[in-house]
Amino acid sequence: MPVYDYQCRNCRYTWEVRLAPEETPPESCPSCGSKEVNRLFPAPYVAKAAGRAPGKTCCGREEKCATPPCVTEGNCRKS
Repeated sequence: MPVYDYQCRNCRYTWEVRLAPEETPPESCPSCGSKEVNRLFPAPYVAKAAGRAPGKTCCGREEKCATPPCVTEGNCRKS
């Protein structure tokens, strides 16, 4: 069952509700009883792009390249 977050516009109380598809969303705040209820939307998930390991050069070596950047036109100068 999906979980939704709601917030009361009157008292700012925030709560979670599990709703089956056939159920209706809450009509009032469980804290103050106000009918001024908003559904909150979750923050978007941002995936990090795969990158080089920390402390390593772009070709995966730990020592610094003599002439950065170590990759030109898809070829590693250190190979």
